[in-house]
Amino acid sequence: MTTGPLRDDEQHILFEIERALRRDRRLDRQMRTLGRRRRPRLGRVARWRPRPWTAAVLLVVSVALMAAGIDTSEPAVIWTLAAVWPVTLYSVFRLLCRWTEP
Repeated sequence: MTTGPLRDDEQHILFEIERALRRDRRLDRQMRTLGRRRRPRLGRVARWRPRPWTAAVLLVVSVALMAAGIDTSEPAVIWTLAAVWPVTLYSVFRLLCRWTEP
């Protein structure tokens, strides 16, 4: 393969291809958002091994939020509990699974 300059007909074909690619809006959008798109790393979440104190802190925070939500009925407290409670359950479950492994 040569590394010299392109012939005129090859240069013309290259310009036509570049012009067609510049007009492609879908390709342009994909190229602009290529670096920004981050997918969740589910494997990392599945390998998470919480420490006992992490599960204990999450459990205490969840119980406190539950008591505050029952007492005040504030939507912000209830939504915060709704966000923290699944993480608490998952960490306690993973901790119990780790303790019961042979």
